Amino acid sequence: MLFHVRMDVRLPHDLDPAVRSEVVAREKAYSQELQRDGRWPHIWRIAGEYANYSIFDVGSADELHELLSGLPLFPFMDVKVTPLATHPSDIRGKA
Repeated sequence: MLFHVRMDVRLPHDLDPAVRSEVVAREKAYSQELQRDGRWPHIWRIAGEYANYSIFDVGSADELHELLSGLPLFPFMDVKVTPLATHPSDIRGKA
């Protein structure tokens, strides 16, 4: 199942810089692991924002929720999930 996910990060301004660096480093490692195993095939920065648009390819909404809630930055995120379906005019879509 494909999902379009927008993630907006809202770190507190008074967050200790060492804590911030550690959380961001764990976030990068975790997200890159999911990218390597194919469950997070696309991620784009939204220009001018601490936010991204991503595509996840997972087995279920429950799996997606588990992955998203495992993100180290998740407590500091606003997340919007949109399930995707194949468009009938997509020449690469499944018949």
